[in-house]
Amino acid sequence: MRLYNSFGPNPKVVSIFISEKDITIPLETVDLRAGENRQEVHLKRNPHGQTPTLELDDGSYLSEITAICEYLEDKYPRLPLIGSSPEEKAECRRWTRHVDLNICEPLANAYRFGEGNDFFRSRILTAPEAAPGLKAIAQDRLKWLDGQMADRRPYLCGKRFTLGDILLYCFVTFFAKVGQPINPANENVVAWIERVGQRPSTKA
Repeated sequence: MRLYNSFGPNPKVVSIFISEKDITIPLETVDLRAGENRQEVHLKRNPHGQTPTLELDDGSYLSEITAICEYLEDKYPRLPLIGSSPEEKAECRRWTRHVDLNICEPLANAYRFGEGNDFFRSRILTAPEAAPGLKAIAQDRLKWLDGQMADRRPYLCGKRFTLGDILLYCFVTFFAKVGQPINPANENVVAWIERVGQRPSTKA
């Protein structure tokens, strides 16, 4: 296998997942700023021009971070990050989908349409007028999450550190640096971020 990687929250998700799994996959960097992801060589790997993209042993390619992580979980079930039972897997997938749709996507699109619009408008269709509303939605959902974590659970799935935690951590910490700071009033979320940030994998 080979992972075509770059910077940003999506590649970071897979990097942390691989580190937590304690596996090694060769990396090849795709230069987003130079537009390498929009060139024919990479578009053959990923028609959307996105990273990360995982090249499998049979020469085929797999994109989308959740699909990549689920593939790696199936291939390397030791040190599970999704679950070892149907119940554990369902719980992780529920949280992963919730944070992806309700927090990560609004955060990302608010940046693409707002602070990052000059970079993205030549690459994708952007809607600058939507940025303030998307920021408000993300913050509202983080406030809701803070209430859910009032039971002082260590991670989204209780004592288990999972893909849901990795996904949320990568997005909230990345976009906090580019116009969407973390509200300190969300004390449970802040404590969770600090807790996750102490894991060695987050330095991957």
